[in-house]
Amino acid sequence: MNIYPAIDLRNGKVVRLKYGDPHQQTTYSDDPIETARRWAEAGSSWIHVVNLDGAFGDDAGAAAINRSLLQSLAAVGPKIQFGGGLRSIDDVDAALSRGAARVVIGTLAIEQPAVLRDAVERLGSDRVVVGLDAQQGRVKTRGWQSDGGTDAIAIGRQIRSVGVNLVVHTDIGRDGDLSGVNGDASVELARETGLQVIASGGCRSIEDVLRLKNRPGIEGVIIGRALYSGAIDLWELFSRL
Repeated sequence: MNIYPAIDLRNGKVVRLKYGDPHQQTTYSDDPIETARRWAEAGSSWIHVVNLDGAFGDDAGAAAINRSLLQSLAAVGPKIQFGGGLRSIDDVDAALSRGAARVVIGTLAIEQPAVLRDAVERLGSDRVVVGLDAQQGRVKTRGWQSDGGTDAIAIGRQIRSVGVNLVVHTDIGRDGDLSGVNGDASVELARETGLQVIASGGCRSIEDVLRLKNRPGIEGVIIGRALYSGAIDLWELFSRL
């Protein structure tokens, strides 16, 4: 099972939001590159990077600042899984050219499924991941501000049919509140769709992570606030996996 330390970027700073709410923000660092080095030194092979300003779409300048950090983040060492505001195939290509190992697309995948199909066919399923961000089972888009119109399992089946293998499944109702990852929902998504799932939202402890290990369909877990608050020591976690 892969561990994905999260670096969420807002105006070039490392932040965490609660329930995806831009008004419930905690800033943890002014230096994303140093943060990436910390997770690399702990043994991470992946880092999950999100351009929050890109996802919200309300500050083009801040989104550009976040995108400009991608090449330096990729140079730290761990592979970068990058998402947030990738609204076109040109955005996807640009992220990959700047060093992302793979991209996470959410709104684009749901609103323009033909573009998703083309991206998977051209780039390969190992480089294109879909973000399924759900609140009480219903998918949200555009930085979790809009209703995607259907439930996560229905969309999961659709995207699996066009060749997607891996999704990031975030339980918005738990994200950033350390209430525990919703492993059951992620396992159900995997079982009902045939997708491999990266569980996200609410991860609170090493035991929380270990409970996910070897559960069917779980490829990995994203850890955010628990790392920054000290609830999870990444060095210890890797020693116990």
